[in-house]
Amino acid sequence: MSHFALHDGLLHAEGVPLDAVAARHGTPCYVYSRAALMAAYDDYRSALAAHGVADRSLVCYAVKANSSLAILNLFARLGAGFDIVSGGELARVLAAGGDPGKVLFSGVGKSRGEMEQALAAGIRCFNVESASELERLNEVARAHGARAPISLRVNPDVDPKTHPYISTGLKTAKFGVPIEEAPHLYRRAAELPGLKVVGIDCHIGSQLLDPAPAAEAAAKVVALADRLAADGIAIEHLDLGGGKGIRYRDENALGATDYLAPMLKVLSGRREQLLFEPGRSLVGNAGLLLTRVEFLKYGTGKNFAVVDAAMNDLMRPALYDAWHDIAKVSHGDTPPPTHSYDIVGPICESGDFLGQARDLALAEGDLLAVMSAGAYGMAMSSNYNTRPRAAEVMVDGDAIHLIRRRESVAELFAGESPLP
Repeated sequence: MSHFALHDGLLHAEGVPLDAVAARHGTPCYVYSRAALMAAYDDYRSALAAHGVADRSLVCYAVKANSSLAILNLFARLGAGFDIVSGGELARVLAAGGDPGKVLFSGVGKSRGEMEQALAAGIRCFNVESASELERLNEVARAHGARAPISLRVNPDVDPKTHPYISTGLKTAKFGVPIEEAPHLYRRAAELPGLKVVGIDCHIGSQLLDPAPAAEAAAKVVALADRLAADGIAIEHLDLGGGKGIRYRDENALGATDYLAPMLKVLSGRREQLLFEPGRSLVGNAGLLLTRVEFLKYGTGKNFAVVDAAMNDLMRPALYDAWHDIAKVSHGDTPPPTHSYDIVGPICESGDFLGQARDLALAEGDLLAVMSAGAYGMAMSSNYNTRPRAAEVMVDGDAIHLIRRRESVAELFAGESPLP
């Protein structure tokens, strides 16, 4: 079921026409569907229940995909855990009512301050990504009279068959430790008084459409757990990461039940708790970016629709050459002629585009919806060209909730000072 659909010629988010959102909160504006977010989370919980592992599984939302407090709060209410990669994300999770006992701290560059912050909060586990981090975390924990719960993020050297920028499990990636080195590092961790070994972590990439690589990685994790058990190192949980892809254009994106099936077959009969870290698949198709056409430019080589959203609002097309469907909000009875347009923003960069060669019947002032923008949209936005970041709203049935007001230009330089 799509929570964004046409009704009476107008694109709606649940029961709200998107032109009503623009009239109330302006553009550019991110719009999320609460029902879509809940349905995506329930898809995971239902899949785990169908495979008989719901009672020993935890879905930990990857905060980096979209760190809006309202979205974090919704997932916290649903019982989710959280996968974080910074002290700032931890602060957001706590502010949103998240349970620190369900927080996993990933990332290759944790500072001493972030380690202290996470220890004080009482997080569930540190996903350690290097031998040096192992030693630093031990020092920090001992200095605070604590034992840090840890897993090692192992790099299984499995090709996830995705964009190279979001492939994280190959031996050339900056993430994790080579799986062949893991037994030695686990033995070292078991010797350190400031650490407590609790798990194994593995995450091979993002926007994964084929479940086979994730299942292959899970098999390597299981083999490692058995080897550690033989060495007397007990593992309490297996963290299989996230990365399940979504449909942006014509991808064959599986539901959670079908995607997880090969992985859970590998894990059948295991006693460990199973952790998963989905991000994009929980929020990606639950949000869109609403923007308005400012100018139409016609040329001999290309036509351009200049809109008020830009690469600072949605970086993915410029960064990854990513495709987002772009739809008109209003489909009146007498549309203008259809032309092929590059949908571009006001940023002074040739790479500032949201879509290229799109066949649309446009007039200046039209509202457009850039679809599937709930993941890595607002979270990656910036103030380049001194542009305030967009507003964000959550639609719940026929209600519109402003969950982040639009920034003002004055706020962008409020922390700066001219020279004396």
